[in-house]
Amino acid sequence: MPDELQENSTRETRCGFVALIGAPNVGKSTLVNALVGSKVTIVSKKVQTTRALIRGIVIEDNAQIILVDTPGIFAPKRRLDRAMVSTAWSGAHDADLVCVLLDARAGIDEEADAIFTKLATVKHPKILVLNKIDLAPREKLLTLAMKANERLAFDQTFMISAMSGDGVDDLRRALAKDVPAGPFHYPEDQMSDAPLRHLAAEITREKIYRHLHQELPYQSTVETDSWTDRKDKSVRIEQTIYVERDSQRKIVLGKGGATIKAIGADSRKEIAEIVGQPVHLFLFVKVRDGWGDDPERYREMGLEFPKE
Repeated sequence: MPDELQENSTRETRCGFVALIGAPNVGKSTLVNALVGSKVTIVSKKVQTTRALIRGIVIEDNAQIILVDTPGIFAPKRRLDRAMVSTAWSGAHDADLVCVLLDARAGIDEEADAIFTKLATVKHPKILVLNKIDLAPREKLLTLAMKANERLAFDQTFMISAMSGDGVDDLRRALAKDVPAGPFHYPEDQMSDAPLRHLAAEITREKIYRHLHQELPYQSTVETDSWTDRKDKSVRIEQTIYVERDSQRKIVLGKGGATIKAIGADSRKEIAEIVGQPVHLFLFVKVRDGWGDDPERYREMGLEFPKE
């Protein structure tokens, strides 16, 4: 036993960045949360919810895996769209490994085909991850894996269900072996380098989607204005929800303020679970005309402002 302990302590550590690339709604955010074992990214059925490179950090054996959860890659139409797609591709080029996620039900559709074409320019090792395998017949999975590997040279192929956790442990172990040798970049107890203020804003943004669905376009954004640790060990958080028109502001508030109260209650509960402290959350709704064309808003979301 002493010899085994000594061997473990002297083994070299490994550490690297792994980018998750895929079309909207293939399950990248759900996979990050499954690999880390805790909620670090926003998960919503509404497409294009992840805007910046929010990282989850996984410790597996002697390796530290830093997950880069990129925005879903789609055909950009507006300035915000272009910024999100540009950020996704920069995440792929800057990472040590690239995990390409495919929805097992959708297969290689038009969006996936376009991603495969552009991935040919990415030099890093690429791993194919077929997600949502519980929703597709086995014969289809094998055919899809074969077609994808014919389309692009993948180093490995994994079949998983990020939602149920099936196959996730095997993927985690493989990533730990494949990241390069080197010292850890982050303290071992730090699950994400996304500041808690940002995570809290993402949680509130998720609750807006959940309560309003199609009523509010995804141009809404949430900013954490203040985060105060109180003497009674609780946290006071003030956030502002920004929308583009007064009609949207009325939708968020709801009749007699009922909608904003429900959003706040759900968000407060989840933030409290993550920080492990009682939370006092105060939400405000403001109209900010044309925030989608404001460079400062992009910087706050961790995106580069497209010039055109």
